[in-house]
Amino acid sequence: MLKDRSGRGYDRLGKEAGVSGSSLHRYCSGLGVPADYRVVHAFARVCGASAEELREVHRLWALADSDREAPAGSGEESREPESGAHEAPVLPAEAARPTPVPVPVPVPEEDVTPPRPAPVQDGPARRRRLPDQLSSRWAVLAAVLAVLLVAGFVWLPSGRTTGGSRTAGDKVLDSPACGTVSMGEHDGCVREVQLLLVRAKGRLAVDGDFGPETLRRVTAFQVLAGVTARGVVDEDTKKALYSRKVSMATWSTDRVAQRIREVFVEDPDTAVAIARCASFLDPLYVLPNTNGSRNWGVFQISDARLRQLDGTPLRAFDPDWNIKAAHRLWAVRHDFHDWPSCQAALKNTPKS
Repeated sequence: MLKDRSGRGYDRLGKEAGVSGSSLHRYCSGLGVPADYRVVHAFARVCGASAEELREVHRLWALADSDREAPAGSGEESREPESGAHEAPVLPAEAARPTPVPVPVPVPEEDVTPPRPAPVQDGPARRRRLPDQLSSRWAVLAAVLAVLLVAGFVWLPSGRTTGGSRTAGDKVLDSPACGTVSMGEHDGCVREVQLLLVRAKGRLAVDGDFGPETLRRVTAFQVLAGVTARGVVDEDTKKALYSRKVSMATWSTDRVAQRIREVFVEDPDTAVAIARCASFLDPLYVLPNTNGSRNWGVFQISDARLRQLDGTPLRAFDPDWNIKAAHRLWAVRHDFHDWPSCQAALKNTPKS
């Protein structure tokens, strides 16, 4: 859709997005999935995608990438990611395998069907029976009650009983039905995770869908909480979520942009545009890579670069540290060579 709307050919779009026209044709034809999300982002940008379309195209790429089954060592999809501040993002293996949530067995219909009234004596040898119309109404009522009861079991939030009281100390995620909550799930357990992240001042939508946005927030929360950042909600993460000791409050995008301009005095407009391309100016933005490493923070600094800069994921979530670290990378050659895809996408984009 983006390609058709642009009115341009694959070769021209590929040149502007920093990828070959043949690869772009293969991706748009559905014959391959880019191993590097930056390719998708750069292509969408040169096609004039809106912010909402960029979020949607990332969601679709993440879902497609989680189902990738490319043979080892074949084609562009299996190549090693380039070195630098960015590396090819991909979902962790464990995030691609959702944990099934068991559905309670419905109560048999006879357990909820009202009993038929006993025959009533009305004089010698005379019995009165329910009219046929009333019997049919009882049958309909019983069917409705059965459906409502089954629906109540299916949609009842995890950790609640039919009596209306929660088990496991009012903690939904402690319910056996939740188990480990991970990428691809869509249920009340995911919704509870999202509500807890929002309570911790995390920025995300509460829709019950464990997609890329929730994956990023869960990973960021785990780093801030000091638990293993696996991107799945395990027991340690549940305890940290319920403890209310972690805050995900961070700088606004306006404050991030202002600080970037203060640090990158040599080329403030391009620096802001690069950061917006990399992370949407989100200090807690995180993306996983094909080699198991991840990119962190405003300028999406990779694990490899963090080691060179004597940093950690936790330090990378400090926007001031991240911006200054990015400037150190820029100062090596006085250019943005560590962000090749964003730099290529900006060649034909007005500075902001």
